[in-house]
Amino acid sequence: MPHPVPTPKDPNALTEQFDAFVAIVRLLRQECPWDRQQTHESIAHLLIEESYETLDAIERADDAEFKKELGDLLLHVVMHSAIAEERNAFTLRQVIEHVAQKLVRRHPHVFGDVVAEDPAQVMQNWERLKLSEGRDSILAGVPRHLPALLRAQRMQEKAANVGFDWKSAEDVWAKVHEELSELRDAAASGDRAALEEEFGDFLFATVNLARHLGIVAETALQRANEKFRERFQYIEEQARKEGSALEQLTLEQMDHWWNHAKQQR
Repeated sequence: MPHPVPTPKDPNALTEQFDAFVAIVRLLRQECPWDRQQTHESIAHLLIEESYETLDAIERADDAEFKKELGDLLLHVVMHSAIAEERNAFTLRQVIEHVAQKLVRRHPHVFGDVVAEDPAQVMQNWERLKLSEGRDSILAGVPRHLPALLRAQRMQEKAANVGFDWKSAEDVWAKVHEELSELRDAAASGDRAALEEEFGDFLFATVNLARHLGIVAETALQRANEKFRERFQYIEEQARKEGSALEQLTLEQMDHWWNHAKQQR
């Protein structure tokens, strides 16, 4: 026999909408064979996937998809909390209470008498408060599993919040040139370990440059990836139209279609 769908008495009341949504998730945990067998571990990768789909909607400025993806993220928050409740770890109420208390505690310039006149001061206060909460390093909150470029930028940002930073973009340009020179030397030496290390240093320096130029390095590289994909697939399309296999084209032919793809944008 089908279960009645939990619905809010007042569709315009946010708290009632939220309570009905939570009731749906909890009901699924009881009655749906798939939902019932899920664990934190089994759906962890889906949380990451939904996060990237949300970023994609933001990048495309697609509000319709953005709304849907935020809903999917909310579903994961409630689902993980429901699973945690079942094993008596913590409750959804505690999740909400904790984040609300943290927001109040880390915004003393809004809820207290601390003065913060610009975003930089806000972030400096934020990092100091995090350290006072028991963390032994300002870098402790940067997840190891972040994409490497994003992780580099987040660590640099956190270090910059406490004053460990280049004074200007010109200083970073000099560092990039220095690291490039060291990379060339390592490549000429034939020492693979040194080459890998210097290449990493070069990438780290370019991320620093991106940050000083107001660019998110991860986003910039993803856009470059997408640009390459579009142009290369254009070459593939032209090869199909000519009835040729891609590997039969000469480099000059592929360059021709590549340049043609650049002109299409």
